[in-house]
Amino acid sequence: MVKHPPPGRRGASSTGCLVSLLFLVGALYYGVNIGELFFRYYRLLDEMQTQAQLAPSLDDGTIRRRIQAAAQDIGLPAQAQQIRIVRRASPREIVIETEYSETVNLPLFNHTFNFHPKATQPL
Repeated sequence: MVKHPPPGRRGASSTGCLVSLLFLVGALYYGVNIGELFFRYYRLLDEMQTQAQLAPSLDDGTIRRRIQAAAQDIGLPAQAQQIRIVRRASPREIVIETEYSETVNLPLFNHTFNFHPKATQPL
């Protein structure tokens, strides 16, 4: 004996499946757009940490220019290129930091993210 599906359900998609699929697509769209901001933040932070490690053999002007060039290549706002470099005597360390904000304008979601990347390295 062959079982047949109930009438009206054969090959039809349920509303729950469509809602789940719509939710997944929306989450991916928002995730990619917001994730891009954090990806750029971590690229800048990585560059700052690299320059902090090289700091004993570099002057502050060279470090600043390298980080500013990286921020520009990454596509960060000009505000991110205002780098502060402090060399402390006790404890002997270098601190490199900046602040900037980026705004995301998406359907149903407008938010400004504030970033404060900071790299500290002993000298």
